[in-house]
Amino acid sequence: QVQLLESGGGLVQAGGSLRLSCAASGRTSSFNVMGWFRQAPGKEREFVAARSWRGFGTLYGDSVKGRFTISKDNAKNTVYLQMNSLKSEDTAVYYCAGGRVLATNGVPYDYWGQGTQVTVSA
Repeated sequence: QVQLLESGGGLVQAGGSLRLSCAASGRTSSFNVMGWFRQAPGKEREFVAARSWRGFGTLYGDSVKGRFTISKDNAKNTVYLQMNSLKSEDTAVYYCAGGRVLATNGVPYDYWGQGTQVTVSA
């Protein structure tokens, strides 16, 4: 079993920055990739970023390229999402996910956190 716990969400002004963290515990050998998705009210879930857990591959959603960076600390079993130049349209619940392969859809992701709210004020 794998548990994913997100933290670091909050309220920030447009143009500001936040860093989200996702700590994994349990059977972390069960996944090869960790990623971030988000869902705004009334909208479908959107892929944000993902990276290989044991390698160097990364993927970013088009709407966050150049502004967000995903990184990891294997010793801490933690993945981070550094979010810069935040916009009001970045407001959403952000979910951490552990999966089998790098992908922009949620299908290969078997493990999900509870989510953390990010609100960007204009």
